[in-house]
Amino acid sequence: MTTIEETRRIRAAAWAADLDLDALLITSLQNVRYLTGFTGSSANLLIYSDARAVLFTDPRYTVQSKQQVNCEVTIARGPLTGAVAAEVKRKRLIKVGFEPEHINVARLEGLTKAFPAKAKLVPAPEGLIAKLRMVKDEGEVKLIRAAVDINSSALAAALKRFKVGMTETALAAEIDYQSRKLGADGPAFDTIVASGARAALPHARPGAARIGIGMLLIDMGAFKNGYASDMTRMAYVGKADAKYKRVYRAVLEAQLAGIAAVRAGASAAAVDRATRRTLKLHSLEREFVHSTGHGLGLEIHEGPRLGKSDKTKLEAGMAITIEPGVYIEGWGGIRIEDTVLVTQTGCEVLTPTPKDLLEI
Repeated sequence: MTTIEETRRIRAAAWAADLDLDALLITSLQNVRYLTGFTGSSANLLIYSDARAVLFTDPRYTVQSKQQVNCEVTIARGPLTGAVAAEVKRKRLIKVGFEPEHINVARLEGLTKAFPAKAKLVPAPEGLIAKLRMVKDEGEVKLIRAAVDINSSALAAALKRFKVGMTETALAAEIDYQSRKLGADGPAFDTIVASGARAALPHARPGAARIGIGMLLIDMGAFKNGYASDMTRMAYVGKADAKYKRVYRAVLEAQLAGIAAVRAGASAAAVDRATRRTLKLHSLEREFVHSTGHGLGLEIHEGPRLGKSDKTKLEAGMAITIEPGVYIEGWGGIRIEDTVLVTQTGCEVLTPTPKDLLEI
């Protein structure tokens, strides 16, 4: 019976054949995992145009590779570069494609020197495997759902332990602790906790500031079995004032407009336009300084990017975020974000955490 990893390798091999390559060298660990199931921290993968594959790793992963991988495995006693070059020589390969976005100059030079004289390294089209990864299968969706549920439960548990005067760092640590308790592999990114005027920083790092009366922005994600979730929620410590309520309603309206625009066949840019158009009605479009969202999966940021110029057509099975925000220097910022699954007729919002204006 063909495994899902073998099916993926067959598709990758077909692209290699179309590109007139003898083989495709995969150096991205996330792409190696996607194509083999291997989760180690040291690996390269060579996929031949006939879909045969060889995984290269080091002796630390001798047992693990046997347990996880259903293709040939070579345990390199030295640098992986030498092992890959030896395989290229042994199989008399001439054209080997590589991932230009996942290899540095030093590694490329090392491979070039190690390869036989007749062998050529050819840059494959950027994002070749990333295109495969954009559409998730049922197993991947299940893992993303699990990560989403952990994320939401961790926030609820952490907020129960929140106290006025707690530092941003302490609340971020509490969120990460609760997430781990609930079964997460770890955070999908450094948890963002920003209070008061610091919420105007879209990627604020939690600091020693004590959380007092005012707005509180929390952006958090969890990995579960390698797959990510992402969510942003707002809270107001104390009684929310009129300006906060007005801007919150505007951002929520924009986020719901973005969600309503999601469906198979819609462009990523069209979803972005829906959120910006709504914020423009509230004269807040200039304060929205990033894209509407992004794909996620084995990485927290994957394709597609839901930005102004992204012409990618959404497909059923894509997992994306919808996260418009408004940021006003000296005042603060409001962002609302859900993880969403694209369907043929629309989308399914996976994030269960309510979006009602929250006062704590």
